[in-house]
Amino acid sequence: MGMKLSELILKLLFLVSVWVTACEVHAQVAPYRPGGQTDYQSASGQNYSYDRNGVPIKTKKQDSLQHRDRYADSITIFYRYYDSTRLRTIDSSINDFTTRFPQPYWYNTLGNFGTAAQSLLFSPIMKAGWDEGLHQYDMYNFTLENTKLYQTTRPYTELAYLLGNKAEQLVQITHTQNKRSNFNFSFEYRFTNAPGVYKTQNASNNNLRVTTHYQSPNKRYESFLIFITNKNASSENGGLRNPKDLDSLSFNNPFEVNTRLGTASIATTNPFNTTVNTGNIYKQNTFLYRHQYDFGQKDSIVLDTITRKLFYARFRLQHTITINTNSYNFRDVNADSTLYSTYFNYSLPSSLIDTVNFKDAWSIVTNEFSLISFPDKKNQSQFLKVGAAYQNLKATFADTSSNRFHNIYLLGEYRNRTRNQVWDVDATGQLYMNGMNAGDYAAYISLKRQLGKKIGNLQLGFQNVNRTPSFIFDPMTNFPVNNKTYFKKENLTRLFAAYENPRASFRLAGEYYLVSNYAYFDSFFVAKQASTLFNFLHISAEKKFRLARYWNWYTEVHLQQITGDAPVHVPFFLTRNRIAFEGNFYTNLFLSTGLEIRYFTNYQADGYSPMNGQFYYQNDFTTANTPDVNFFFDVRIKSFKAFVRFENLNTLNTAKGFTFDKYNFNRALYPSQGLWFRFGLWWNFVN
Repeated sequence: MGMKLSELILKLLFLVSVWVTACEVHAQVAPYRPGGQTDYQSASGQNYSYDRNGVPIKTKKQDSLQHRDRYADSITIFYRYYDSTRLRTIDSSINDFTTRFPQPYWYNTLGNFGTAAQSLLFSPIMKAGWDEGLHQYDMYNFTLENTKLYQTTRPYTELAYLLGNKAEQLVQITHTQNKRSNFNFSFEYRFTNAPGVYKTQNASNNNLRVTTHYQSPNKRYESFLIFITNKNASSENGGLRNPKDLDSLSFNNPFEVNTRLGTASIATTNPFNTTVNTGNIYKQNTFLYRHQYDFGQKDSIVLDTITRKLFYARFRLQHTITINTNSYNFRDVNADSTLYSTYFNYSLPSSLIDTVNFKDAWSIVTNEFSLISFPDKKNQSQFLKVGAAYQNLKATFADTSSNRFHNIYLLGEYRNRTRNQVWDVDATGQLYMNGMNAGDYAAYISLKRQLGKKIGNLQLGFQNVNRTPSFIFDPMTNFPVNNKTYFKKENLTRLFAAYENPRASFRLAGEYYLVSNYAYFDSFFVAKQASTLFNFLHISAEKKFRLARYWNWYTEVHLQQITGDAPVHVPFFLTRNRIAFEGNFYTNLFLSTGLEIRYFTNYQADGYSPMNGQFYYQNDFTTANTPDVNFFFDVRIKSFKAFVRFENLNTLNTAKGFTFDKYNFNRALYPSQGLWFRFGLWWNFVN
């Protein structure tokens, strides 16, 4: 019966496949080859490939009488992440929706996409230097670390649109092209908007990223420009006043239930309303410009009648300037002092009776100078880097008072991804010598070894960070924090190991943390610091099982255990399983459909403080959830991808007939959504 149903589905999709194939002029992304090489054939019939450093090399010559290669007019496109040398290709897979939608399965929100989100996995801040400490919207943002720097032979564009219940929507545009062989630019924009199911829950995110990459004709000078802007606007309702009201809805509409914050008269589900009257508005802008000049050795490669000039760097001078402007603001333009007193035990100052406004704003300028040496001229993935940086910081509190600070730090780095790709070494260090964060440091080392193509890879690593607690714990912050004091520096040590076997589709990893002076919140406004050292162990495993010809089972498992008196609560067991019918049908049709199940054991989930944007430690509420069950239907036809999802099937309530209102509570007073439908389209074009 299962195969008959699948055959019916495939026949329907075949008609769609024929239509898309007829309507679309498709340019195919070149296949990815082991060892980081991307092969293609030029319009003149000559075969070339790029080595791991992006340098073209000539491959075996084709017979002139051979049939025209199907990649003759194709695009060659690859990218690398900022501050990385490893080349990667575009991901065209469809079996995991979270690779397209910016919410990993190990994150929980406050019940609506765009609201504050927290990881179910222990993830302390492992960063030295200044940090504001407001990270509840990080999941939605563009960052320097996830910035892609492209190289392409043809202009490439990807358009995406997703529509969900209650007019939830996502719009995304990505475009990159090489104006010349030595100059590339890219543009990426993403807008998400979700009005929400409950009062005062609307949330929107605007993300913009622009990059350029230029290399001079003689290949000695190179520059990178990255501009990123993120705006998170999320209303805060403080949770439900009485969760039992969900059991007696007159119109079966959760919007009827009263919430702790927000004025009911101005609450709205309008999908075009992104105004936040009660909630957080965070704005972050990053401008980075890196330029460098190389000293080294000239060379060339002859490709038939074309001579391509090469240059191997041996020594580099590098300067990077980074300008950050960050604004963090909680406001309530229709503040009700009774609500704050009743539900948060907070008495509004006389100056804030009508409008509550807490705001920190920062302007940070960092100049970094580095010297880089390349021991092996033909391996740009091996280098030694030393440098120093001077950082100017200006803080403005509540748009009135301001303070200036500075930092001076030293840095060092060694990387070596060997030419035979057997070893991959990465070691970095950073030490703050003077200024606001003097005494902070960060050390990291990772060793990765290929044990064999059939055996897989083994990685071992060590990380240690000594850091000033985030600025939200500092007495100068404008946010309402009790017990403001200058806490001791946090110290976090992390040991990690991972074994990966791509052929067996298996990965096993482990992390061990040793943490002292851990800073945290234990209520809406009270900051504390752990007086004792504690340990934390995290073990994870991923595996793909082939059940039948077209049936696969993907499983991911996490185990977490805390020892010692730790102010941390996480679930002991977390797993996601996907059972999918998938494969390649009718040449161009790729299908993946099935069930996705997420489950985590009950635990004392953190509470949430809307005013401070902090998830706080608590012992009064314990989750009691059923597994989250989602149905997915994903399809790819050439460069067209469609995703259909019915989420939270587990909320089915047969006691009321056929309603979906058996809500999970991922934290106290914040119910999850009922049955949720999402339909998304991703379509890429080559000009």
